[in-house]
Amino acid sequence: MANSDNTTEIPKSGKVRGAKLASLPLSLAGRSAVGFGRQLIGQSGSLVFQEIQEKTAEQVFKVLGELKGGAMKFGQALSVFEAALPEEIAKPYRETLTKLQEAAPPLPTRVVHSVLAKELGEDWRDNFSQFTDKPAASASIGQVHKAKWKDGRDVAVKIQYPGAAEALISDLNQIQRFSKIFQLFMPGLEMGPVLNELRARIMEEVDYRYEAMAQETYAKVYEKDPDIAIPKVVLAADRVLVSEWLEGKPLSKVIAEGTQAERNNAGIKIARFHFTSPDRAGLLHADPHPGNFRILTDGRLGVLDFGACNRLPNGFPEPMKRLLKNALEGDAIALYEGFKEDGFVLEDVEVDPNLVLDFLLPLVEPLRTPTFKYSREWLRDQSARVGDPRNPTAKIGFQLNLPPEYVLIHRVTLGTTGIFCQLRAEGNFRDEALSWFPEIAPSTYSSPSK
Repeated sequence: MANSDNTTEIPKSGKVRGAKLASLPLSLAGRSAVGFGRQLIGQSGSLVFQEIQEKTAEQVFKVLGELKGGAMKFGQALSVFEAALPEEIAKPYRETLTKLQEAAPPLPTRVVHSVLAKELGEDWRDNFSQFTDKPAASASIGQVHKAKWKDGRDVAVKIQYPGAAEALISDLNQIQRFSKIFQLFMPGLEMGPVLNELRARIMEEVDYRYEAMAQETYAKVYEKDPDIAIPKVVLAADRVLVSEWLEGKPLSKVIAEGTQAERNNAGIKIARFHFTSPDRAGLLHADPHPGNFRILTDGRLGVLDFGACNRLPNGFPEPMKRLLKNALEGDAIALYEGFKEDGFVLEDVEVDPNLVLDFLLPLVEPLRTPTFKYSREWLRDQSARVGDPRNPTAKIGFQLNLPPEYVLIHRVTLGTTGIFCQLRAEGNFRDEALSWFPEIAPSTYSSPSK
């Protein structure tokens, strides 16, 4: 990756960021017009379409990678949910969006050194016996460099981009401008509280000391765990976080070339991590995309990046457990009453309880059968079922609310589902969930013999 000295920080101005994002559809329109002309003179329509998609994918990587911040986080989310798109549309973007997980355009070396000097002091090099200027990974608000700590340990040095906080605020402000439009399509959703919660949680992601506290908590409770590995924190400053290096196979490689056994192992370990962490750590890792996971040589799941964590001091929320139990039980009335009580259906909204159950049942299907295999095809079917406004079931979704305290849990549920489908993971997710939350088991469930 070549470094340029022309950039010192990421764009912060809302106008500049908006203009760069607007360049994506405008450029696509221009390429499409040229492509249409090429078809008129006899070139293959399928080849022209493929070339247009590939060039657009390259520009998506370039623009979102340069903007970083919330725009790039959106790109990382897309990298998970490409699994829901038809193959002919998703394929050209798959490799490009995967790069946004760990290989965005990096900052110039001189800017990296400047941040290190400001955060750790002019003698920052004294902390390291070796420091690699070329980043090992670049993501939405920071990039990671591999180094060797002064005591000989291999470490990951996470350095925040100058202007990252301002860029995130700018992107959130852009989203807020469209909140009234969202309200037209989803009248049951209170956008204000949701956006306020997103703002608070996203701003925590630029506080590296806050992130270090979450990571230290995770590392302590999962120390010597047979399934989960968390790197220990070595040093934390406002915009620099040093952790022990975690060597392993990136989950993106498991998705691209792993055996079915590797895929199944990754899927069940990610599920186990999310099922157990609220009760063990009082936290829920809320940034599930493949760039944040590794599979170690001993089969453990390595977890990275704790900037986005849902604080759950009382463990997994009891209302969510009740809703899951009622859905698995097939009790439409109890499910609907719980939705009303917990704010998933607003007081002035009336919905048929049976339609609410119909909406949810396929989404909890992995917890209703002894063995379930996730797939891109299943996710596409679900996306069409709940996303097509012509579908009666989809109309129910547009009338539901998302209480702000469940925003991150919803983000984790959607993100991990996308990852499972990319992995095509197969396993007994039902018994895995019920082993940690036996209280959600339906009355017809028989626990496996010990």
